[in-house]
Amino acid sequence: MADMKESAAMPAEVDFSESIPNPYVGRTRRRITINVDGDTVDYFKAEARRTGVPYQTIMNLYLSECAAEEKRLSFV
Repeated sequence: MADMKESAAMPAEVDFSESIPNPYVGRTRRRITINVDGDTVDYFKAEARRTGVPYQTIMNLYLSECAAEEKRLSFV
């Protein structure tokens, strides 16, 4: 049992020289409640299955992209 603990222990020094900074530091999230059409949720859930990324994360990424690009709605 001691061997198992010893092999799972963190090394005394870890080399982080090739690591990248966390892009999410300082970004806070707010929990909200919204009503979304079933077809829209189904679309994002299908994307989640295809990509392995949670559907809420995909929805947030898409909305963030819209905000960053200052997209405007067209009511045609």
